[in-house]
Amino acid sequence: MNKAGIARRIVRLGGLCLVILAMTTSFAYAAAIKIGAILAETGPAAFLGGPEARSLHMLVEEINAKGGINGKTIELIVKDSGSSPEKAVSFAKQLIEEEKVFAIIGPSTSGESLSIKKIAEEGKTIMISCSAAELIVNPVAKHVFKTAPSDSYAAQQIFMTMRKKGINKIAVLAGNDGFGKAGKEQLAKNAPAYGITIVAEEVYDKNATDLKAIVAKLRANHEIQAVVNWSIVPAQSTLAINIRQLQWDVPIYQSHGFANIKYAEKAGAAAEGIIFPASRLLVAEFLPEGAQRDFLMKYKTSYESKFKEEISTFGGHTYDAMTILAKAIEVGGDDREKVRLAIENIKGLIGTAGTFNFSATDHGGLGLDAFAMLTVKKGRFVPLED
Repeated sequence: MNKAGIARRIVRLGGLCLVILAMTTSFAYAAAIKIGAILAETGPAAFLGGPEARSLHMLVEEINAKGGINGKTIELIVKDSGSSPEKAVSFAKQLIEEEKVFAIIGPSTSGESLSIKKIAEEGKTIMISCSAAELIVNPVAKHVFKTAPSDSYAAQQIFMTMRKKGINKIAVLAGNDGFGKAGKEQLAKNAPAYGITIVAEEVYDKNATDLKAIVAKLRANHEIQAVVNWSIVPAQSTLAINIRQLQWDVPIYQSHGFANIKYAEKAGAAAEGIIFPASRLLVAEFLPEGAQRDFLMKYKTSYESKFKEEISTFGGHTYDAMTILAKAIEVGGDDREKVRLAIENIKGLIGTAGTFNFSATDHGGLGLDAFAMLTVKKGRFVPLED
């Protein structure tokens, strides 16, 4: 063969290689399941979004290392909302309209989740929120689910504990964000059923760094037998510090937004004795042997060994969301409607937040028993003893 023939053959082979490469790349792209996530990795709710993003990346890496779901790998696109509902809205539109994601995990906060609930529903895009407000799933939207136990259950658990302790007159404080507003409403709604009277209410700025003025005002009300604070931001640690600084020896109850050991560490000695509802994930080592303990300890060990920090319940919410989504995709494949229906039919699925049982009328999947009551003892979270 002359030099010209050899050159032509080389060109043809080169072209063939390019075609094969293009086909391979196209196949790999087509084989990927594109999942979006909107998480508050920065901003006032970074205590939520940071662990959530890390947990989600960890689980996606594990799934992809095992060959993906039904042979398809997951392409994860994470957007940092900075705890801003406005950014969450912008990212939701971008993920749905431009990125064409199959589903969205998050957002981290109730305010953000409520802001994009309609967008996900109109875009017929599955959304699995990581926040607690009952309004996220009640009223039910076909494509919207959540993994954090409802704030109404947290309020009820707090009141059940108070009733056992003979407490019936309380003060309620809340941050001026979506989480605080929703929680405050649930406390007011559920209090009468447990014989609880709210004798004082205060709302503070979510970025507050000093709450002494509010604490002094409440301290002057001698009817108050306990304080309930509903927050997800660092101000909840500040509140505990200010209460003890003013030598007010009142029982402090926090919402499930306190379920990150960093909040207790920030409050220091003032955190001692704080009572709050949280998933059993935080006290997994205290649980009896069984499937739930095994699942929780696996997540705890994997997360803490990989990221060199202690778990929080918040990171568990994305871990649960991806676990739920993966199980549904195994059933429904790449048909979004079949996957949506598969989520509604999930029963008895153990997650970090509890055992999920979804239905067409229940897109939260958890019950009152998802929460256990915990307290702070010597700087650690432990089960609250009866």
